[in-house]
Amino acid sequence: MGSFKDHPLWQLTATRFREFWREPGAVFWVFAFPILISVALGVAFRNQAPAMVPVAVLNVTPESSTLVAGLKKSPSLDVSLLSEEDATRGLQSGRVSAVVDPRGPVVLTDHGRPDALMVNAVVKDALERAAGRVDALTIEERKATSVGTRYIDFLLPGVLGFNLMGSSIWGVGWSLVQLRTRKLLKRLSATPMKRTHLLASFVLYRLALAVVEVAVLLAFGKLAFGVTVQGSLFGVAVASLLGVVAFSGISLLTASRAQNAETASGLMNLVTMPMSILSGVFFSADRFPEWMLPAIRLLPLTALNDSLRAFINEGAPLESQLVPFAVMLGWGAVGYLVALKVFRWQ
Repeated sequence: MGSFKDHPLWQLTATRFREFWREPGAVFWVFAFPILISVALGVAFRNQAPAMVPVAVLNVTPESSTLVAGLKKSPSLDVSLLSEEDATRGLQSGRVSAVVDPRGPVVLTDHGRPDALMVNAVVKDALERAAGRVDALTIEERKATSVGTRYIDFLLPGVLGFNLMGSSIWGVGWSLVQLRTRKLLKRLSATPMKRTHLLASFVLYRLALAVVEVAVLLAFGKLAFGVTVQGSLFGVAVASLLGVVAFSGISLLTASRAQNAETASGLMNLVTMPMSILSGVFFSADRFPEWMLPAIRLLPLTALNDSLRAFINEGAPLESQLVPFAVMLGWGAVGYLVALKVFRWQ
């Protein structure tokens, strides 16, 4: 009886690893690229003091300058005196959040902006104070800092899920198509190896590599931004590995019959692009209309991102994520079984 190291599954899986580590570009996209995204967005959306609201006062009456002086007493407003033309142009371009016409006074805001109600409230409060309003009640304000509420806390699990999807789908599918286009699959078909060994080797290789991916990105998030896992590391590992199973199954399916790189690339982009937008990588999937959410929640990347955020930011227990786990496992099982059925060597 031969040793385990002589088994086709072991040899094929080891070959996948050798191919990966010998390709600097692949190593960059798997490890360096998600870190660069996290750095860029983490710095761009880092926690800062609340930005001052840019407000323009129309220079149309002698009282305009007096109104500007009154509004400048508010620490929340950045007030400037502008002509009607400049103020309108500033509101249209977004450089000005509100325009105050002293002939009313009238406050003009763009209600297509998400912060329109907040801007209205801040400007009206400043106008009333400038007119001599006295507060009937003094309310004490205290600052609170909550764990897991920063944008980087939201972003890091999404980037992790996005990276697992991309590296699994492209790392598995592209390699399989390359074997076919170089006629290597035709040669392998003449060996005692089974197709189950070949396809399973891709999945096992991705599962093992995912452990390193997750560890590297979580360690970077901790060191660079202080992102800590509030829940179970075991839960993060289970969610990540199930995500790899789902994406590897989908990738095997897309590459099972693709005859060239162009066809495979188109199919893999067709799979990854919608999920990159819909599944809450850089912003919450809840921003989409309510009628779309049931379908979005059935996507494997949505299930993975939701589970990762639940474990990392909320400290959720393992049993609370059984539905997302089932979604990912279902995608992986169906993809793998159908791929076995339709796979062809040439």
